[in-house]
Amino acid sequence: MMEFRTDSKHEKPWSKGTHRFLPHQTQHKFSRTMSDDSQDPFRNVHQKPGLQIWTINNMQMVPVPAKGFGNFFEGDCYIVLYISQNKGSGRSADIHYWIGKASSQDEQGAAAIFVTQLDEHLGGSPVQHREVQDCESPRFRSYFKNGLIYKKGGVASGFQHVDPNTYNVLRLLHVKGRKHVKASEVEVSWNSFNNGDIFLLDMGKAIVQWNGPKSNRREKLKAVLLAQDIRDRERGGRAQIGVVEGGNENDSPELMKVMMAVLGQRNGPLREAIADDQTDSVQSNMVRLYHVFESSGNLVVQEVATQPLTQDLLHSSDCYILDQRGSSVMVWKGKQASNEERREALNRAVGYIKAKNYPSSTSVEVMTEGGESAMFKHSFKSWKEKGQTWGLGTTYSVGKIAKVEQVKFDVMQLHARPELAAKQRMVDDATGDVKVWRIEDLELAEVNPSTYGQFYGGDCYLVLYSYQRSHQQQYILYMWQGRHATKDEITACAYQAVNVDSKYNGAPVQVRVVMGKEPRHFLAIFKGKLIIFEGGTGRPGVVNPDKDARLFQVRGTEELTTKATEVPAMASSLNTNDVFLLKTGHTCYLWYGKGCSGDERQMGRAMSDVLSKQDKQVVMEGQEPAKFWVALGGKAPYASDKRLQREEPAYSPRLFECSNQSGRFRMTEVEDFSQSDLDEEDVMLLDTWEEIFLWVGISANQYETKEALNSAEDYLRTHPADRDPDTPVIFIKQGYEPLTFTGWFNAWDPHKWSGGNSYEEMKNKLSDAASISQITVDLNNANLNKSPAEMSGGGYRAPGGPMSYPPVYGFQGSDLSPRSSTPSSPSFFKGGGTSSPSAGGSGMYLKPELLINKSPSELPQGVDPSQREEFLSDVDFQNLLGTSRSDFHRLPKWRQTDLKKKAGLF
Repeated sequence: MMEFRTDSKHEKPWSKGTHRFLPHQTQHKFSRTMSDDSQDPFRNVHQKPGLQIWTINNMQMVPVPAKGFGNFFEGDCYIVLYISQNKGSGRSADIHYWIGKASSQDEQGAAAIFVTQLDEHLGGSPVQHREVQDCESPRFRSYFKNGLIYKKGGVASGFQHVDPNTYNVLRLLHVKGRKHVKASEVEVSWNSFNNGDIFLLDMGKAIVQWNGPKSNRREKLKAVLLAQDIRDRERGGRAQIGVVEGGNENDSPELMKVMMAVLGQRNGPLREAIADDQTDSVQSNMVRLYHVFESSGNLVVQEVATQPLTQDLLHSSDCYILDQRGSSVMVWKGKQASNEERREALNRAVGYIKAKNYPSSTSVEVMTEGGESAMFKHSFKSWKEKGQTWGLGTTYSVGKIAKVEQVKFDVMQLHARPELAAKQRMVDDATGDVKVWRIEDLELAEVNPSTYGQFYGGDCYLVLYSYQRSHQQQYILYMWQGRHATKDEITACAYQAVNVDSKYNGAPVQVRVVMGKEPRHFLAIFKGKLIIFEGGTGRPGVVNPDKDARLFQVRGTEELTTKATEVPAMASSLNTNDVFLLKTGHTCYLWYGKGCSGDERQMGRAMSDVLSKQDKQVVMEGQEPAKFWVALGGKAPYASDKRLQREEPAYSPRLFECSNQSGRFRMTEVEDFSQSDLDEEDVMLLDTWEEIFLWVGISANQYETKEALNSAEDYLRTHPADRDPDTPVIFIKQGYEPLTFTGWFNAWDPHKWSGGNSYEEMKNKLSDAASISQITVDLNNANLNKSPAEMSGGGYRAPGGPMSYPPVYGFQGSDLSPRSSTPSSPSFFKGGGTSSPSAGGSGMYLKPELLINKSPSELPQGVDPSQREEFLSDVDFQNLLGTSRSDFHRLPKWRQTDLKKKAGLF
């Protein structure tokens, strides 16, 4: 067995076997499980951009359904794969393994092994990350914009997983965080509350948000967004949301009745606010680079250099550890390093952390030469990409995942060359059948095929794409949400998607598409005719406001990648790297920026024929006629920085939320940033390497605003790459952003903050009288009158032992007074019911004749029409459905529905 030792006399010697992260028993169990399973564990891993998640169950990877993304059981470990599309044609991958605080050593070991194997399966180019519950990296949290939810239970703890897509829920979520929200399941009791945080009382068909008197506006807004996400993603848009201000509970008497009914009367004052955990990274200028190698059977970690580091210190035949004074540990694997060294990189990083006595939550990243993360590159004083010229050259990514041929996508070769289809991330050649509906009066209305591809920001659409694969019919259901659509329309869109999904027996892959974030396949199915109008509606008979001029930004180099997006008709919207169409009352101008390619110009001309039948006039940048500028309201500066033409800058721009606490500069990085990440209460730092931008929100803390310049100086001074202290620092106030700033953000909207909903506006929409009334009605007839057996839900669950149930309450009449409601109480059901011995006395079952072929109004009180099978005894369940209860829950949803229909239980 190898052992750690060091050639540095100042380092503490490492004991034998310190680097071994996996116990021998775990390795043995894993090997035995893998030998029992002849199937490839990565057979269902795809390489399309987006998120894929697996949980570790009995030493195997089990896929997590999309509706469960963002929910993490504390007793489990997860593997998260995110593949992103880079600017240009490349793509990159990140593999995270998440460790729940109650997970077993076996699960943790299995997750680490799977991560290494998955990395090899994907060609060795992904960046590997180790994530610990409550201490997740900014990149990991960026995948879940509305927050993380920690749930009790998991395989190791013996608790069962509960399917989140159910109304049979009673839980209390403790919500914390301003920028990155985390919500943990806590005891359903007033004892869990405090004055400083926010709590969501989730009752399935109703969610009540209680805001602590000392919580701030940003926290409240984030909690509302989380509640809406639970409603839309887990409940199909069919749950009501209400908000209670903890400091003014008397203003929400109906909602307080609901809370008292569930939680009981409150005795005594609530606890004081709890300080947020400080888990953000501290920038360190104490960076050390170590060379990791084998010598005489021992593993040696030798210090190479301290900051400032230079790229020539890294050799392709070796592996290195970069230590940022314990705030993060990064491992770099040279392309020519031995397979053993590359395979053991993650274990060595974990062993290094243990040997240095760093916290177990220390961030770990493992990356391959050519696939370095932005944080790693920023640790070096100079960094040059392969193929990049010094200065303003063009770069490209390296590696099996990132590198894509610089050729046009020929759909005729798709079936002849399947590897081309994989590289282009296309499920097919986009020649399948397309059907489009628009949400009108909360119902589905078919769109005229002649207008397919035209999407209006004031509408919501469902797009069903049908195609065949291996002679099997496949479906993708896109839910496109306009930026200016109403809350009711967005909710109806999610609800109607559930209906369409049911018509196809749950076969469609559902994709939620937010305006401006359309995936490539969505673009491809409209064959270069996708036009996104900023506002208005496509409803027949509705006349949209007539505009003197409309400006469209065209991006794409072929039919499968092109779309036109409406932008404000003003000169400042132009960008020297793109094609724009300016449509006036008499002429359609094609404006070609100096940085656009011939293919982009060709697609711009094709798009102009779709958009307008008027005469076309080509305008080259710098040769615009006077009428062109008049139509745009006058000539003005626009984004013309040549640096923006680079597909992959040597140093990618990085955005941080900044603060100075306890005399140390702290920063929280915002991954995959957009304009929406600039919060009005924050001070943000944008580092483009050649400049530092300080953006100050209109409601930012006065002290942080005053100290903003000092923060920028601290950032440069403590930067591990020994940055030039004279780097220009540009101070910006919200609403006065220059083009040199907005050019780093995709599709910058100058009117964003003037038209967006504030927390107060969102709250008022949620808490109108009708919504509150509906919550009361729902709670009188919903899950709070049900047995614990019903509260368990079904579907996605891990095998385990005992289940843990929250207290169950019922309601009498309209007073919503709390009372104990047990399954055996006489008032639990109206109708003949018997207790089932097979359920251990914990469930109340009904006679089949009370459930079969009955309309919802004819069912006994408290019976959910969609789950009437749960009220059958085990014997009746087997007789009617022809299968046991446990086997039934393992069937796919469409098969469950089919059996229920045949039995008269649907």
